[in-house]
Amino acid sequence: MSTIFGTMEVNLVNARGLKNNEFLGGGIDPYVLIQYRAQERKSTTAKGQGSKPEWNERFNFRVEYPSTDKQYKLILKLMDHDTFSSDDSLGEATIYLKELIELGVENGRAEIHPRKYSVVGSDQSYCGEIQVGLTFTPKKTAAEEEYGRWKESDC
Repeated sequence: MSTIFGTMEVNLVNARGLKNNEFLGGGIDPYVLIQYRAQERKSTTAKGQGSKPEWNERFNFRVEYPSTDKQYKLILKLMDHDTFSSDDSLGEATIYLKELIELGVENGRAEIHPRKYSVVGSDQSYCGEIQVGLTFTPKKTAAEEEYGRWKESDC
């Protein structure tokens, strides 16, 4: 099987039930670092939205299938922006993408409507939930594009 390239769109909707870990009782200003393989995207910071941030942002990632290490996972790291100290982790969610990508390769497109994923801390304790939608669209190969187009012969 030849390598297929495509685009995965991540629709970051919102999060709920995030823990306020601010020492002095201030509110949290959450943002998300979204990682797929060596690619990373960062959401805007939901200033003053505390444990119920809304983002409604979309991010694109380049996908290669099959990949050499067979790792198809999206990692969402929820962080609290701190002005005077380093940002704190609020937990993370992992979404496994192999089935989505395989469906997209087979059908020309695959989509998971926004749904909730658990956010867990480093000790695997529940820290809230994040709502994310995903779409994978493979790019047409050169051979598929040639086949679908009229080509004049030199006869």
